[in-house]
Amino acid sequence: MRSDEHLERAVTCPVPLRWGDMDPYGHVNNVEVIRVLEEARIAAFGVPVGTGEQVVPARIPLFSVLPEGTQALIAEHRVKYLRPLEYRNVPVDVRVWVVAARAATLVLGFEILDSADGAPCVRAQTQLAFFVPDSRTVVRLTPQQRELLDGYTAPSPF
Repeated sequence: MRSDEHLERAVTCPVPLRWGDMDPYGHVNNVEVIRVLEEARIAAFGVPVGTGEQVVPARIPLFSVLPEGTQALIAEHRVKYLRPLEYRNVPVDVRVWVVAARAATLVLGFEILDSADGAPCVRAQTQLAFFVPDSRTVVRLTPQQRELLDGYTAPSPF
C-alpha cells in the first residue's frame, strides 16, 4: 500500500477468532480469513435488510437501507498474506474502508491486524454487486448512499 490515508478513513471492527479456524500449523486457515473479512464487512456496513436482526448498530449503515430483497453478492476477492495470522483467543482488529462506490458495485479494502503487535497480517480487497433476484436487476447506489461512503474512501490496499 502506498498511502496511510486508509488509517484515517477506515473503521476498525474486532472479529473473534475460533479455535476451529486454526490449521495444523497453528495459523488461521486461508478459508477462515475470508470468513473474518465477511464478519468485519457485516460489522462495518450492517446486516443486509431482511436477513437477520441488527442488534449492534452498523458503523456505516449502508446494507440496512438498501431496498428489501437486495443481495450484496461477492464479485471478486483479492487477498495478500503478509505474515501468518496466529490463532489467539482474543479478537483481531480488521480495518475496513471503501475503495470505490460505483453505480451498482462497492469495492472495499481490508487489513487484518495481529492482536499481539498490531502489525498487518492480511490485506484484501472485495468487490460487491447489489442484486435483486426477484426482479433480476442490479441496484444502483443512490447519490446519498455514495455521499455517506465518501468519508470512508481511501486508496486500494494493493
